[in-house]
Parts: sequence; structure tokens; C-alpha cells
Amino acid sequence: MRRTIRNLFADKKGSVAPIVALSLFALIAGGGIAFDYARLAGLDTELQNAADQAALAAVTQLDQQSGATTRAVTAAQSLLINQTRFGNDGGTTVLTGQSYTSGSSTVARVTFYSTKADAEAGTNGYGVGSGNDAIAKFVKVDVTGREAIYAFTPVVGALRSGTINASAVAGLGSAICKVPPVMMCNPAEPDTNTNVNLAFDANALKGAGIRLVSVGNGNTAWAPGNFGYLDTGSSTSNPNVELRQALGWTSAPGNCSSLDGVQTRTGAGTPVTQALNTRFDVYEKANTGNGNAASCPTGGTCPASINTVKDLIQKGTPNAANKCGVANNEWELPPAAGRYLPANTTDLTPTQISSIQAMGYPRDKCHAISQNGLCSGDKIGDKAWDRNAYFQVNYGWTNAQWTGFLATGSSPVATPASATRYDVYRWEIANKGSTFGTKTILASRAYGSGGNPETDFDSPVCSPLQGYGNGLTPGGATVDRRRISTAVINCHARDVHGGGNTVYPVLKWVEMFLVEPSVNRDRTDANDVYAEMIGETTLGSAGSTSGQVVRRDVPYLIK
Repeated sequence: MRRTIRNLFADKKGSVAPIVALSLFALIAGGGIAFDYARLAGLDTELQNAADQAALAAVTQLDQQSGATTRAVTAAQSLLINQTRFGNDGGTTVLTGQSYTSGSSTVARVTFYSTKADAEAGTNGYGVGSGNDAIAKFVKVDVTGREAIYAFTPVVGALRSGTINASAVAGLGSAICKVPPVMMCNPAEPDTNTNVNLAFDANALKGAGIRLVSVGNGNTAWAPGNFGYLDTGSSTSNPNVELRQALGWTSAPGNCSSLDGVQTRTGAGTPVTQALNTRFDVYEKANTGNGNAASCPTGGTCPASINTVKDLIQKGTPNAANKCGVANNEWELPPAAGRYLPANTTDLTPTQISSIQAMGYPRDKCHAISQNGLCSGDKIGDKAWDRNAYFQVNYGWTNAQWTGFLATGSSPVATPASATRYDVYRWEIANKGSTFGTKTILASRAYGSGGNPETDFDSPVCSPLQGYGNGLTPGGATVDRRRISTAVINCHARDVHGGGNTVYPVLKWVEMFLVEPSVNRDRTDANDVYAEMIGETTLGSAGSTSGQVVRRDVPYLIK
């Protein structure tokens, strides 16, 4: 008996059982914590995914148009009904504070920002408002906080998860595609400016002439009013060919230009502006040795606009010898006595007007009186152009007649007395071929007599000879060949130079109307461009009058 008892106490079999019994509580607690931590992590992931998707949905609505912020909130809330699967706190809750109420399903705080830096820092945010629609570019979505009530952890004495929150910030990566790669330095920027965000109100300048001076080649700093070209990412290594393709072809090659940043391109010589001139029905002959027409490189089409009103004339008809260029005096200016050359900023008298042979849309009068002009600040006009001279030369109409004509017919101009050149251009297209009195809209006019008179052609005569058709009538998907999208940069503040790999942030993109072809005149240079401001480029701004802008917008998460 004693031996049996001693053996029993000496026997080690089953000694692990007490240890297992004692550790069972810890094992159960550890398993419970692991299970509930997985539940907590799942809830956090679920909330973050919800915030991410809601932010992406919201930012797609920020098109700078009316109602953008309201639509963004609706998109976020429609997507995000915060009934989580890994929380068991009772379902949907309502967020307080800066929220947007939609019954009991308010589940997101939506905050808007104008800059990426503010969005990342969470500063200077704002909510829904008509005044915010045009400036909201980034969005932050905060989902309603939820609590994961643990399944096992409370059994062992437990913790609570507390409120789990999630937020996401998104922006819209945007680019303008298939447009001429043109940029200009903010013409309103002072020479001493250091503010990279100095405003440029394109819409307030609607109708003002902008004198754009070519910077040419080299790496010198660009100044207000300078214009140049952008790197398109084309496969060709020849900058002149690359830019002529992009400026001449109806479908520009190369990459899209980011709304946020662009690179400049050197190599802006006269052949580049010759590509722009194809839009006016002016075509130079081929360069020797490279097989590319000076105006339109092979591989694309360069039709003219259906409205080619300009201050150039021809002797005889173009189809007599394919007379389509300026270099060989095929398209040419009228004799000096027959040109529009005002001496001051007053309208010309009827007697002075009667001597003008051909007149395109003129420059603002303060720009037209000299090479450099006398406009305030030099580069920006005052919207005052000699409408009386234009209509009397081209149509023989008095002031009372042309204001009446513009107010009638197809696409009437609402305020004829202050009509922009772009207004008149579109009105002429809408009424092409119509006769008012004895004059036909956009018809040709011959001066002098004989078999070889000087002729003013206001519709394309060279474009069909080049195989590009009879001119493009803008509308829908058809491009407006005399309208271009232009990047505006504060060149002083950004220290912009030509070429290099520097990416310059774009202040804004604007729409401009090409007023005249680039040629050597008494008061212009063949490399300079004169345009009229239409307004700021916005999503869908191409509309029925341009068809030029193809804008791609891709939402992306910032954080």
C-alpha cells in the first residue's frame, strides 16, 4: 500500500493537465482578442474603403459648372449608406457638425478645397455653395464613426473598440487633349510679381484683343504677353515638324497637356505660325529636302475654317496656279493706300473707309495704331475695335444697317453695338450665303477690272486645292479652326524659360479667337499672334461652337 502511494506521487503522467487547465483561460482570451481584432481591422478596412469610394465618386462631379458641389455631395451620399457588416452598434448613424442632411442616411461629411495643399492639410475648406462650384477642385469625405462591439473579448474582461473613423481626400487629374499646344505669359502680370497664383480673369476680358509676342528660340526668361509652345511628347525629334503637326492638323498628335503643369518647347520659328495660318486658308509650299509642306506636314489634314475673313487678297484666282502662300506674294496685303492703318484710336470717317480694299477683323484700336500699340499695359486691348469700318468695307453697310443685321437672322447677336469679333465670326457662319441688301455674307469681292483683278476671298478657296475640303463649319464634334485653347502661366513668378524639363504649373486654361493670320505687316511681325479673349476653358466649354477641346478627367486618391 505504501509503495503504491509512493508510486502515485512519483508518477509524472498527466502532469500537463493542470497547466492546461490553468492556461485555458489565457488561451480563450487570446483567441477572443485575435477574433475581435480581426473584426476591428475588418471594420476599419470597410470604413476606409467606403470613404475612398465616396471621395472618388464626389470628385467626379467637380466640373466647375453650376451645382458641382451639390452634385458631389449627392454622389458621395448615394454611394455611401454606412451600414457596416463588421460593426454591431445598431446600424446607420447621423453625423453632426459640418454635414449635409438627407434624412437618416447622412453618413458623410463632405468638405471642398481649391488647392491640393489645402486638401492635404485640411485647411481653408468649405461646403456647398454656388460661389464654390467654380473653385472646388478637391474633396474630403469623412464617414460616420462606428464602434465594433466585440464578440468574445467582453467574456474575459475586455476592452471596447471606441469609435472607428475613416476619411479620404481625392482630386481630379485633368488634361486637355487634341488642342494646339500654346501657352502665354499672364499679360496682366506686373514685372515685379512674385505671386505664382496672381489671378487672371479671362471671363472679364471677353472681347479684348490680346497681343501675343513670340519669344522665338533661346533660353531667355519669358515676360508678360510673351507666347510660346508646349512640349507635346510627339515622337518626332524635329521641333518645327512637331509643332507644325500640333498647330496645323485637325487632330493634334502627342500627349495630352495637363491642366496642372506643362513643359515649354523651343524651336518656335516662322514655319510654326505658318501652320496656324492654314486655318485662314493660307498654305506655303513644301520645304526643300524633308518632304513636309511648310504649313501642313504629311500625315494629317489642315483644312481652313469655313469663315476665312482676313486682310489678304489675291490677284486672279488661286486655282490658276495653286496660289496659296504668302512667301511668293500669292496671298498679299492690298496696296498701302488700301489698307486699314488708323492714325489714332477714333473710328475712321466714311471717306477714309472708302479707300480700304480688304479688311479682316481689325485689332483693338489701341493696338492697331502702331507696332507696339498704346493699350493700357500694352498687351491687353480695351475691346474697342472699328466695327463701322469692318462692316462698311466688307458689306457696304452703315452703322444703323449693320447693327440691325446682327440683331436679326440666324444666331442674332444680343448686343450688336458691342459685338465681339468672335460674335461676328459666328454670325457670319450662321448666315453664310444670305443676302442683306445687295451684299452676300462671306462672298468674294473683286477690286478693279480686267481678267486678273485683286480679289478678297472670305471663304476657303485654297483648302480644297490642298485636298482638305471646303472648310470646316464648327459645331458638335467639328473643330473650330479659329479657336484655340491656351495655357496661362505667371512667367515672372515662375521664372519661365523656353525648353528644358521644367514643369510649370498652369494658372488656368483660356479660349481664344484667332483674329488675323500671322504675316509681316506695317505694324506686325510674322511670328506674332493676335487673338481675342473668349473666356476661361471649363469642362464642356467646347460645346457646339468649338468641338476643339477634348478633356480627360481621372479621379485619384490623395490620401
